[in-house]
Amino acid sequence: MKPFVEKMPPAIDQKLGVAKKPEEEVLIQVAADMGEGGQFAQHWLVVTSQHVFFLDGQHENGTRQMAMDQVAGARVEALIGGGLFEVKPKEGTPAYLHYSSSMAAKFTEVAEGINRLTRGEDVALPSEVERSRCAKCGRLLPEKNGLCPACVKKWDTLKRLAGYLKPYQARAVVLVLITAAGALIELVPPLVVRSLIDDVLTNIHPEWLGWLALGLLGLRIGASLCQVGRGWTAVWLASQVVANIRRQLYQRLQYMPLRFYDKRRVGALMSRLTNDTSRVEGFLIDGLPFIISNVLMTFGILALLLIMSPRLTLYVLVPVPAIVLGGWLIWERMRKLWSRWSVKWSRFSSHLNESITGIRMVKAFAQEEREAERFDRRNDELREVSVLADRNVFVFFTSMNFLMSFGVFFVWYFGGLQILHQELKLGDLMAFVGYIWMLYGPLKWFADLTNWMTRAFASAERVFEVIDSPTEPADDPQALPMPRLSGAVNFRAVHFGYDRAKPVLKGLDLEVKEGEMIGLVGKSGVGKSTLINLVCRFYDADRGSVEVDGVDIRKIKLEDLRRQIGLVHQQSFLFDDTIVENIRYGKPDASFVDVVRAARAANAHEFIIIKPDGYNTMVGEQGNKLSGGEKQRIAIARAILHDPRILILDEATSSLDTATEKKIQEAITRLTKGRTTFAIAHRLSTLRSADRLVVIDEGKVAEMGTHQELMEREGIFYNLVKTQQETTAVVAVGGSKEETS
Repeated sequence: MKPFVEKMPPAIDQKLGVAKKPEEEVLIQVAADMGEGGQFAQHWLVVTSQHVFFLDGQHENGTRQMAMDQVAGARVEALIGGGLFEVKPKEGTPAYLHYSSSMAAKFTEVAEGINRLTRGEDVALPSEVERSRCAKCGRLLPEKNGLCPACVKKWDTLKRLAGYLKPYQARAVVLVLITAAGALIELVPPLVVRSLIDDVLTNIHPEWLGWLALGLLGLRIGASLCQVGRGWTAVWLASQVVANIRRQLYQRLQYMPLRFYDKRRVGALMSRLTNDTSRVEGFLIDGLPFIISNVLMTFGILALLLIMSPRLTLYVLVPVPAIVLGGWLIWERMRKLWSRWSVKWSRFSSHLNESITGIRMVKAFAQEEREAERFDRRNDELREVSVLADRNVFVFFTSMNFLMSFGVFFVWYFGGLQILHQELKLGDLMAFVGYIWMLYGPLKWFADLTNWMTRAFASAERVFEVIDSPTEPADDPQALPMPRLSGAVNFRAVHFGYDRAKPVLKGLDLEVKEGEMIGLVGKSGVGKSTLINLVCRFYDADRGSVEVDGVDIRKIKLEDLRRQIGLVHQQSFLFDDTIVENIRYGKPDASFVDVVRAARAANAHEFIIIKPDGYNTMVGEQGNKLSGGEKQRIAIARAILHDPRILILDEATSSLDTATEKKIQEAITRLTKGRTTFAIAHRLSTLRSADRLVVIDEGKVAEMGTHQELMEREGIFYNLVKTQQETTAVVAVGGSKEETS
């Protein structure tokens, strides 16, 4: 079943059969889940090659249709708690569907598909759509396109975790052997106690007392040594496995496309790297060895009990079904609770990361109290789900202890009767009681194991979800290697939108010659930075193509492309390292002489050498030990040293004072020679040196020419310059232009 051709109920299918012609091909068939009044109700939208049908799932006569050639377009509008889908005819009243927020992504794609059909194009809907509900059970997912905790096969998760042990098979075998030896040793002491009671204390054989006592001591020493060896080996194995998982997860995150990060919070991803992997490590250290040990002990104890007294063994087993059943029931409940806990923890971590990172903004607007209230809400949500989970565990353990007491009662009563009738010895009964607690211990722990495993598996699934997500096509074997670009860039009928139903670029065409400097101009939000993102291939065009040296950018080896692009962004990002390492970031093997040369070209050398540690000065987290202008100049030096074929300057001089900006403009003029350059600047006067200015408006190229040509044309660019001059005059004196003259 295609994602946009959903299975329809028979009653609705019958309505559709009456309304449409048999030869009409169904292109889109999707359900909405809300009525006009905000109540939950099912309504259907069906699009064929000739018509658009609206089918009411509640009323018999609720059917409306539009001829496709009369449809002007479709759009979506976000509302509180949901959205509105509108199909507008060329004449007449629009038709609407209401849907909940979980269906927003689906109807965004449907709107774009209908708009394509109105232009005579193919519907071209994606093969997959963001999912907010599990396709199997219908439950809401913790995250869009995430895994459903209820439907993930726990055995598969365990096997996958075990797969990480393959490189360490020898140590894993040692761990199993030590664990098995420890379990077997634990089975012996009750037998020694039986001999002490029956052979030494009852039959008075004092010569055996010392040997049996030494035997108990030796067994305890052996068990302790096994426990130490098991712990030592398990810690080493778990640390290696989790280190490999963290490494794989981090590497995966490095190659994720930006769309992946657009839909997720940094705090939530950090939680997977830290909290989730730590929980998996804890399970591997303690959980897996305990499973092996307790399984062996359970079967060993049952075998010994049956040998000593089959009748008493049956009494021992009376509470076992209830204990096991209770364990399975609590597994399902605890899995849900700990999945909820993981979501709450991610939100908590995300808020914590955001509020601390933005502490200057919090203080600047005196919003400490507001942030504290937001923190309290997240903290309370986390506390409530934690309390609920722990209460369930407490009640369960109390119930299990009560059930276990029945088995002990039966053994003491019926075992006592057997002793009185001389059918059983006292030593056998004492050994029996000892084995009971050893048997019930693992069964009781089995309930704790469900709690433990649920947390660990939920965490493992969240980690594997990221590892299994598709990455950028960095290693595409079909990609064309281009180690040396010339730098010619062509945009051919490029359509693109971060939300496909709300395109930013709408058929943009632009040819940029090798070595040409292009200034991108336009109002905020028209697509200047979006165009840059496409050149860097942070995103791929929805339709049309971006070509470099005549080759579609999607066919070029990604590493070759990005190694030859230099980017100086509006918000310069520096790593918490020295100045020299930040400049050298794009070219790690560059010599110190080359670093200094790049710093001089960026007018950064003068301020660097007056610092106490010079080029070895630590810049701090995100460069917070430097001023905005200093950070910007280091970023420019980094781009200069990188020596790219395509240079991108996105507000590269936005943080500089006038005197420094003049020097930087001179440096940029030297830097851009022989390189294809895209420059974005809100201060339009800084783009005078560009070979051409490209004015973008309504997602297309509206005007193109030199600064002088565009001013003479008195079009969009002219109006932008005049508006900026007037605004600058007002800001400069705190009054109107007339007041300053």
